[in-house]
Amino acid sequence: MAATTSDGFTAEERAAMKERAAELRAEGRKGAKKADGLQAVLDKIAAMSPADRALAERVHVTVTETAPQLDPKTWYGMPAYADAEGKAVVFFQEAGKFGTRYSTLGFQDNAHLDDGAMWPVSYALVEWTPAVEERIRALVKTAVG
Repeated sequence: MAATTSDGFTAEERAAMKERAAELRAEGRKGAKKADGLQAVLDKIAAMSPADRALAERVHVTVTETAPQLDPKTWYGMPAYADAEGKAVVFFQEAGKFGTRYSTLGFQDNAHLDDGAMWPVSYALVEWTPAVEERIRALVKTAVG
């Protein structure tokens, strides 16, 4: 477990917030361009550990094939895929980012995953299999539906 400081945030959480602030400043200066967003996502994936990178690459391919209308961008320093308004719909959080035992595939509140009074929006991801890919494709289709 990462040590927290007196403000309650770990060093990793503070770093993620600083990355997000830099992203917002950059968007304000030059606007969000698809090519810049894609390159930022690819750079983030390339910098990951081999295990996280392998998962992130498969997530990237699966999301971009399933929902080409979503734009790749970084979000809090993580690969994410945003709707036409620029809001992240789905994101990938590498295990190494916060020292967790699994990577996470997460969905934001603008994803259309609603199912009654309670539904999952975050999934642990430890291995890529055909069944995992099929499930992610179905989730992404529903999220953008």
